[in-house]
Amino acid sequence: MLEIHQFPCLSDNYGYLVHDTASGETTCIDTPDAAEYLKQAEAKGWKITQIWNTHWHPDHAGGNEAIKAATGCAISGPAEVTKIAPLDRELTADDTVALGDHVAKVIDVSGHTNGHIAFFMPDDGVAFVGDSVFALGCGRMFEGEPQQFWGSLSRIKTLPPETMLYCAHEYTASNAKFASHADPDNAALAAYVAEIAAKRANDEPTVPAQLGRELATNPFLRADDPAMQQRWGGATPAETFAALRSAKDNF
Repeated sequence: MLEIHQFPCLSDNYGYLVHDTASGETTCIDTPDAAEYLKQAEAKGWKITQIWNTHWHPDHAGGNEAIKAATGCAISGPAEVTKIAPLDRELTADDTVALGDHVAKVIDVSGHTNGHIAFFMPDDGVAFVGDSVFALGCGRMFEGEPQQFWGSLSRIKTLPPETMLYCAHEYTASNAKFASHADPDNAALAAYVAEIAAKRANDEPTVPAQLGRELATNPFLRADDPAMQQRWGGATPAETFAALRSAKDNF
């Protein structure tokens, strides 16, 4: 059995501890706050044995060395993580990592950073996507190019629609405002936005998000929709994505 423990950390990050009850192994999905991860693992009675990094930014890999020093865990991630901390294993697209018998496939989701990866666990119906895609949004394009980022989102779009996307930040209320601006006639989006507002009013998380719902409401995943292309003036999905991303950056 796979257990996912989600908890807030830093100002708006989510931390994830993923635990396999059969083997007793536990992996951190990114490490924004080493002290909080160690505290949460101790409270659960879990020993951290691995870290899986999605990308190199400090609010994702900044706790690697402290957690490894405390636990002796093995760290796996894209080569770019070595900008701030050593890796035990460098991962590239189509590699796999395992937590007991639970296997995660590595997906190239570059664009936010050039080495960004996601971890898709098909047998468990979950994907840990870092900052590549958010509920009703996507990450800023700090290093990549529009065609590259759109290719990454296209790979996410091919996952089973019931897949639950575990992203790294609680940005959904802000994303919902832009999504409503970007796609004002989307009835499914309007219903989603109302649910998000109710959850945040009660200080409830909006993450994880179901991919199927995101496909119907997330403007960045809909850049290949003819109506979105017409509204945003893109001749191709990548051009539409670029227009949306630029608009969100200045929204």
